[in-house]
Amino acid sequence: MNPSTQAALYGPWRPARPARRERPAVVALAGLLWAVTALSVAWTGGLACVALLWTAAAGEPAVGLVAPLLLIPAGAAGITALARAPRVRDLAASTRMLLLGAVACPVPTALAVWLWAVTG
Repeated sequence: MNPSTQAALYGPWRPARPARRERPAVVALAGLLWAVTALSVAWTGGLACVALLWTAAAGEPAVGLVAPLLLIPAGAAGITALARAPRVRDLAASTRMLLLGAVACPVPTALAVWLWAVTG
């Protein structure tokens, strides 16, 4: 390709940024936060599905139990929207995962602990 055509179509050439170095402590902390979040969501979602099944087996309407189950995909959509924000996308991958894990972790974990204390 002609260099002037390249510049006209795509703008001036800019070298890519060097890859950022991952820090092991940040990676481990992000993994721990996401593991706690995944376990909390699994516990809460499983308990809600069991309650939904029991309600359906009893023949009662389960409208009140469907709304909390819809919070799981709503939370995932919020985390995805945050992950696609320009400032967050510019972060290193480990830092980005740590930030998203810190945002995602508190609500499902608190709900799972509360449900465990109430049911156990």
